[in-house]
Order: sequence, then structure tokens, then C-alpha cells
Amino acid sequence: MTSALSIDKLRVAFDEFVALKDVSLEVKPGESFGLVGESGSGKSTLLRAVAGLAPVTGGKVEVNGKPLGAKRDKAFYRQVQMVFQDPYGSLHPRQTVDRLLLEPLDIHGFDDTERRIVRALDEVGLGSSFRFRYSHQLSGGQRQRVAIARALILEPSILLLDEPTSALDASVQAEVLNLLEQVRAARKLTFVMVSHDLAVVTHMCDRLMVMQHGREVELLSSADLAARKVNQDYTRSLLTASEGYRRSA
Repeated sequence: MTSALSIDKLRVAFDEFVALKDVSLEVKPGESFGLVGESGSGKSTLLRAVAGLAPVTGGKVEVNGKPLGAKRDKAFYRQVQMVFQDPYGSLHPRQTVDRLLLEPLDIHGFDDTERRIVRALDEVGLGSSFRFRYSHQLSGGQRQRVAIARALILEPSILLLDEPTSALDASVQAEVLNLLEQVRAARKLTFVMVSHDLAVVTHMCDRLMVMQHGREVELLSSADLAARKVNQDYTRSLLTASEGYRRSA
């Protein structure tokens, strides 16, 4: 089976700083794959490199069996879309929701824009009453739903999710994660999800890579992580940290 996403010895450097050091992974079609690690581990940089937003200095990336060049073309963005961490920063403050959703359709030459916009808003649980609101008129959860709708409107096969709920309140986080699960099942999407929250990754993902200092530490199934069947001390330290503060007797 051809991988949805194949990365071989990917390197990313910013001047003298090497942010990704020969990272490799394979994500199967329809799989939800997680990337975890502390801040600065390189997990978000990996997503940005795939999306063409970080300077790749070595290695290969393939999407659905096709190698990517130095620049991402329209065909790439039809297949791969990204949802960013901050719903406040990823939406243009002077554009209505309708305009935010229309823009990618215009860029890619779709003519059935009305149907696609209505469908996208319905799919993320907002409805047409939100079409002509501005982002400052929306809550954080509603903004992230718009961001997800914008990512889905071109009907991609892969979503790159960079901590899509970390900027949201806990109750809203659960709603957005449930929405993403429903969308993945309905559309048979492939997810690559970055999160610092091991509970979220265990719940949402089939497999995951633990990263530290721009390198792979360990590749695990989510079931093994939940059962604490891990091999590396760094992964154990992440598990301990995720349990939070425990008061001694």
C-alpha cells in the first residue's frame, strides 16, 4: 500500500540551527499519526516542513507516492491542508467567514462555491448564520471550527494539525476533538497531529512518534503508550510529566 505521507531523513535548518535531524516516518492512508515531545523538539517544524513553510535542507517527502519538490504547488494544497494552533492568528480579522472560505475556492478555480461554503459550515457545526460574521465576533472554538472548515473546503486527503485545541478552554477542546474525529471517519482522512498532551494523542491517534531535539526518540502505538509499554527514559519522563503534580503523603 502506498503511504499517504512518507518522510525520509528530513533535515530543516535555520541558519546555523538544525531543527530537524534526519527524521523519517511513514503514515498510512486513513491513519491518525501523532507527534509528541516537549517544546523545541521539532514536532511543529516537521509539519511546517511538509507544508512548505520551513526551509528543508535535506531528505525526501512524498505525498500519496509522489515526491515533493522545493516548492508546493496547487495540486499539493488540494491534497494537504494545515490547521494551526492559534485560531485568533490564523484568520484574517478584516474578512468575513464567507470571504475566508471563498478565497481558497477562488484560488483553485472552483465554481460551485455556494454549495461548498454551506456544506463546509454545516460539517463543522456552525451553519449559514455564521457566514457574514467577522472573526472577532466568534469565540475561540468557533474560530477554530472556521479554520477547520477552510481546511476541508478543498476536500484534501491529509490534514496537518498543529496543536489544534491547545489554545481553547478544556470544554471546547473536547468538542473540537470530537468534531475532528467525526470528520476523519466521514471523509476517510489521514491526520498528522502535533500535541504536547499525551492524553489527546492517545485518544486521537493510532500511532505516534516521540521527538526530542529534532530527532526521533521512539515510535509507538497509542495502545502501548496508554499501557506505559515504552522503551526510552525520555518517553517515561513525558508520561510522568503528563500525570501532573502529585502531593506526597
